[in-house]
Amino acid sequence: MDIENSKAQMRKGVLELCILAILSQGEKYPSDIIEVMKEAHLLIVEGTLYPLLTRLKNDGLLTYRWVESTSGPPRKYFTLTDEGKKFLNEMSSAYTELNRSVDKILNNANKS
Repeated sequence: MDIENSKAQMRKGVLELCILAILSQGEKYPSDIIEVMKEAHLLIVEGTLYPLLTRLKNDGLLTYRWVESTSGPPRKYFTLTDEGKKFLNEMSSAYTELNRSVDKILNNANKS
């Protein structure tokens, strides 16, 4: 079994939650999101981020605005919608519960 593939699958499962949490702190440009993820050791590339942002926007969880740039084309800055904030709260609670359950199982397994 390929451990790197398994680790990548686990990361994919939390990317949406992390993106929503980052955007809950305020409006962000995609490279800002990538930087925050990088600082947390959750590497994500633009080719992964942009489709996720588009899907979250299409689901009504995000909105964006165009900002003119002096050094190139206009930039999209993303923010959470009210629905996105509610979804983040629900996902955060679900993640906390899941994490607690997994920790309990792992702790029991380590005692054996």
